[in-house]
Amino acid sequence: MLVAGLLFSCMGVLIKYGSSQFSTSELVFYRSVFGLLILYAMLHRSKITLSTQHWRSHLWRGLSGTIAMMLFFYCIRVLPLATAITLNYTSSLFISALTVVVLKEKFHIPLSSALAVGFIGVVLLLHPTLAHDQLLPGLLGLLSGLFAAVALLNVRHLGVLGEPGTRVVFYFNLIAALASGAWMLTDPLQMISLSDLPLLVSIGATATFAQLAMTRAYRTGQTLVVGSLAYSTIVFSALFGLLFWHELLSLGAWFGIALIIASGMLSLRLAPTHTDTEASK
Repeated sequence: MLVAGLLFSCMGVLIKYGSSQFSTSELVFYRSVFGLLILYAMLHRSKITLSTQHWRSHLWRGLSGTIAMMLFFYCIRVLPLATAITLNYTSSLFISALTVVVLKEKFHIPLSSALAVGFIGVVLLLHPTLAHDQLLPGLLGLLSGLFAAVALLNVRHLGVLGEPGTRVVFYFNLIAALASGAWMLTDPLQMISLSDLPLLVSIGATATFAQLAMTRAYRTGQTLVVGSLAYSTIVFSALFGLLFWHELLSLGAWFGIALIIASGMLSLRLAPTHTDTEASK
């Protein structure tokens, strides 16, 4: 999970650099296409077929993940890197909330309090760092966290169904490539040069290997430990943002980030016991 956290933050850095030249749809498309090439080679080497009986679950995972990624990439373009990634990582709070709603659990005071603390952290994070014209990107960042939560619930469900992680990530990239490719057609197409390839390939590679590392971590590790280590992405991103763009967050923003991380870790522990199949219905 620490490897995944570092790679996700590196992907964020590359996207922020690439956003000065490419649109959000282009970045999502090239990230997905180059990821597809890497994954196809891995599937071929591992002799894992693409055939699956669970296409509906793959479709829901792909669509929700694609929407989350499009919103996330847009937020990286216009917000400080650590802020954009923190908002996307509110997915853990949404997962806990969705789990309670889907399972129709009784009112759980400790869990509800933990979630409330997390969203207080969101308010503290947004207030000092977002100007008035950045309120919409901040809300879109929260929305990316919600769709990421839906996607992760579907990933869990596919794991229960026995789908290999490589195949799950492959179909996600395929759906993302098709959706973002259709979006690209609404604007004039921009040709890429040879000098652009290292950046675009690196975005696809860091994103793909980060997803594979994350999938392996959740499959083989303790959920609470892995979920806690996932927040290392925020720390790495804050350091990269300070190093490359001199993005210095206020003390209030850091306090908000701390509340979000603490709330996410606590909600993982307090979430009601459930099967992954139930959680993904």
